[in-house]
Amino acid sequence: MQLSHWEWNSYFRDLDVVIIGSGIVGLSAAIQLKSKDADLRVLVVERGTLPSGASTRNAGFACFGSVTELLDDLATQAENEVFDLVEKRWRGLQRLRALVGDTRLGYKAYGAYELFKANEAHTYKNCVAQLDILNQKIARITGRADTFSLADKRIGQFGFANISHLIANNCEGQLNTGQMMLALTDIARTKGVQILNGLHVQDFTDSTNGVILTTKNGWEIKTRKVLVATNGFTQKLLPQLHVVPARNQVLISRPIPDLQFQGCFHYDKGYVYFRNVGKRILIGGGRNHFREQETTDQFGMTNNIQNYLTDLLQQYILPQQTIEIERQWSGILGVGESKTPIVQRISQNVVVAVRLGGMGVAIGTLTGEEGADLVLG
Repeated sequence: MQLSHWEWNSYFRDLDVVIIGSGIVGLSAAIQLKSKDADLRVLVVERGTLPSGASTRNAGFACFGSVTELLDDLATQAENEVFDLVEKRWRGLQRLRALVGDTRLGYKAYGAYELFKANEAHTYKNCVAQLDILNQKIARITGRADTFSLADKRIGQFGFANISHLIANNCEGQLNTGQMMLALTDIARTKGVQILNGLHVQDFTDSTNGVILTTKNGWEIKTRKVLVATNGFTQKLLPQLHVVPARNQVLISRPIPDLQFQGCFHYDKGYVYFRNVGKRILIGGGRNHFREQETTDQFGMTNNIQNYLTDLLQQYILPQQTIEIERQWSGILGVGESKTPIVQRISQNVVVAVRLGGMGVAIGTLTGEEGADLVLG
């Protein structure tokens, strides 16, 4: 099927920038482009009905790293690289909150906590030994000397079982990612950004005259510049980039009238996470225990991950309670050998802003803005 004159003239004529991917990175980039130059004709294309990766399918953590995650990163990466990334996550969260506003985000500054089981005393002691150093390093980022603090006294209050220790992160929060994406879409459209869903770009060709995009339905769309913001699906367009898809599974319960906690909770180097959503509990992760299985860009649920998450709920988080699961889903992350996003020019007219490392809420806005600035640069 070919485009009619009216379709071409109204939707695709004289495009300045096409952004592939309508998640947090793509929409943040579009907003940044129009903020810098209101006359730009910017089109965001999305293969799915909704952003079809992780932006509306994550847990809604406004987080930048638990103690075990940061110590694990420091064991394999240079110190400046680790804390530069923490700073980017922190700055990204502040940019997101400033852009959208806490009310529209549903942002709640409840704080976060990392759990340690009774058989993890050695891990906990190592964390405590490093706590002062971490706080000193992160104080210049958060502006607080007590970003991390000991919080064992809250274990009983939260109702956990077989948990011996908690470490609090006093600077993290939670938000509603559905509201976040609706707000970003509204802001982009208000600025004159055009967004088309259900338009699947399969390939592109860059030349001195611009970029030709080829879509799944056979259309060819010409634009001056392209920004690829496809994160976990990047290898389909750019297989040379080291962006590995990783599936994360999530479940949410029906309302629990006597739920005793509010906040975000981390476990196992950040690979497992849970939080309250009102009176519901949301829990996700565990892909590190089934890494080969979960290295995929295919959505879906598996019994081993679901059983792992429900066992954590029943044995540690909500012991001796009947928990009814209301909904289950999965999202696709973009990870790699480094957790630092890839924001770079790959040809004369094509820029990528991908590989968010499972921290899209924190770093997505900043990554999108950096990508937009590179397009304009």
